[in-house]
Amino acid sequence: MFRGLKALTKWQDPGGRMLKKVTTFAALVSSLLLSMNALGFGGGFWQKRHVGLQLLAGQFDASAMINGPLSIARFREPRDAVVNAAGDIFIVDSNASVIRKISNGVVSTFAGKFGVFDHADGTGDSARFDYPTGITIDGSGNLFVTEGNNHTIRKITPAAVVTTVAGSPGNAGTADGTGSAARFNNPEDITLAADGNFYITDKNNNMIRKMTPAGVVTTFAGDGTYGCTDGTGAAAHFNYPTGIVGDSAGNLFVVCSSCSTIRKITPAGVVTTFAGQAYTTGAVDGTGTAARFSWPVGITIDSSDNLYVADYSNSAIRKVTSSAVVSNFAGSYGDYGAVDGTGTAARFAGPAGVGIDASGNLFVTDSDNASIRKVTPARVVTLVAGSLAGDSDGSADGTGTAASFHSPEGVAADPAGNLYVADTMNRTIRKITPSGNVTTIAGSPGQIGSADGTGAAARFSYPTKLTVAEDGNIYVADEYRIRKLTPGGVVTSLAGDYDNSGSADGTGTSARFGGVAGIASDGAGSLYVSDSGNYTVRKVTLAGVVTTLAGQVGIQGSDDGTGTGATFSRVAGITVTPSGNIFVADTDNNVIRKITVAGVVTTFAGAAGQGGNDDGMGSNARFSQPHFVATDSSGNLYVAEWGEATIRKITSGAVVTTIAGVLSTSPGYTGSLSNGVKQSEIGSAFSICVSGRRIIFVGENIVKWVPRP
Repeated sequence: MFRGLKALTKWQDPGGRMLKKVTTFAALVSSLLLSMNALGFGGGFWQKRHVGLQLLAGQFDASAMINGPLSIARFREPRDAVVNAAGDIFIVDSNASVIRKISNGVVSTFAGKFGVFDHADGTGDSARFDYPTGITIDGSGNLFVTEGNNHTIRKITPAAVVTTVAGSPGNAGTADGTGSAARFNNPEDITLAADGNFYITDKNNNMIRKMTPAGVVTTFAGDGTYGCTDGTGAAAHFNYPTGIVGDSAGNLFVVCSSCSTIRKITPAGVVTTFAGQAYTTGAVDGTGTAARFSWPVGITIDSSDNLYVADYSNSAIRKVTSSAVVSNFAGSYGDYGAVDGTGTAARFAGPAGVGIDASGNLFVTDSDNASIRKVTPARVVTLVAGSLAGDSDGSADGTGTAASFHSPEGVAADPAGNLYVADTMNRTIRKITPSGNVTTIAGSPGQIGSADGTGAAARFSYPTKLTVAEDGNIYVADEYRIRKLTPGGVVTSLAGDYDNSGSADGTGTSARFGGVAGIASDGAGSLYVSDSGNYTVRKVTLAGVVTTLAGQVGIQGSDDGTGTGATFSRVAGITVTPSGNIFVADTDNNVIRKITVAGVVTTFAGAAGQGGNDDGMGSNARFSQPHFVATDSSGNLYVAEWGEATIRKITSGAVVTTIAGVLSTSPGYTGSLSNGVKQSEIGSAFSICVSGRRIIFVGENIVKWVPRP
């Protein structure tokens, strides 16, 4: 790891606790975007202005896989970072299995594919990683990454070409050698030292490995034995070595987390305990072995060779001078919290990583607070990114980020530009006006039930999807029932029964559903419902008369046909185009099916049983678990997928393109460029609708949108 950048790790402490270690970096704060603008959305929705993904309302989860400006972007598990000569920041997002890039205040995916854990060399998103952890950079701008689960060292060129330079994928071991002949066991971090060689903390081997630029790997210190013994070369022992950094004289400093010590290794391989006492935890200032740490994690170094250590379990930042004098730089020992302030008045919650800029400011990854904190040389601590407010789950009404949701799964728009959201885990229905104000119009947060009533007196069981019909009422899929909600907030039950599932046709409460996964209005007096529990598509009149339009109860398949001659596999989202045809996302078949009003079912796009992400026409296109579908006034379809963080567009001629997300290549999409591919990862999309020139969707406790091409 270069000077000023920090390493991190994920492991268990001696007490068995799983600790999540995150890396921080100094240059992050200068790119932070916090601008808010009112743009025209039927009167001016509040939003954060940028191309691509837009926020309408709610609060982002701290942990997610979303690209975009720093005010919008989220990481799954950032573990390490490095900065190139141009000021671009590269981040190892371990639990997303990708390398992220921050350039000009925008986060993109530089290499790897979100959530796909594998090993493959290639360029950009064709490469695959399995839990990468540490990163460093050479003088030519090449990145070098430790890949824990694959036991390899990867190289990434400035053009995002990924190759394996040492180790063999999936093969752990201790062998020295060149390239694929070498073996590692969960390598954790890497640094480029003053001698031009790379040094690696080989965590599960309890060794420090040396790798030349040509990929020749040797063991520099340690012999694989767990311990905290000082010595030279193989005579020294380590216990879970994690972060590593070098000083100006060529010495290495290693965080030995299980020993609760900082170890020093000279260029000759002589290992000594620089600060802390082996296997003795505490929160004691002092010199050398008189000091005490409690599960130290991150480390960085300033221009005077002072070390700064993220002392995770003490929730403090420690300073260690070149003479090994240890003091508390920021935070209060053992006081777990989220408070800005000076020195010991500040509070952290498990700080894991620490970095430094040219002015001596520290930037701390406050991991349990999911935030980035700044500590000036005068020890003043402030929040620079993220939030100290904690969990984003909530039920607050308000405008923009003042509102909060709890796992919303459905969204629909009315002709006036109002949005209606099924706030699933709050068991409520929320309204977002054109001015951006969020209110709760029916149900009471956290109160489960079946009662009809007005406003907060009504109860919902598990509201997931909803639609606005031509009569102005909102119809809600509430587990085994269809509920009706008037604009005045009056809730009644239209069809189905709260306590009884089934497959019976009938009127009102005599009808039975197996589980309503989608609902859509045709604008002509009928609703269409995807009954996922029965593998059928049902028709419900506004008078509550339920009939089965297509599919066979309890029979999964992919057959086209009429009525019961057709079969589906886990039907989900459903929509009706202006022409009156019904389209359903047949999730487990990886296809979009078309159903006429006469019940004739055909496969409109995709090929049954053939998953993938290829754009194309009709059966040449591929989907990855499509789960929701919406339509615009021209009859185009928009599809959200479980297996890909994408939005796909399907024209009336069955031409499929990707318009938003990791695979976006549509000329109408305005997401940030990365490797020549238009990208702005959208995160989870549990439901989508179209309103004007926007495709609106819900996920990660927010309502968000991308431009409609």
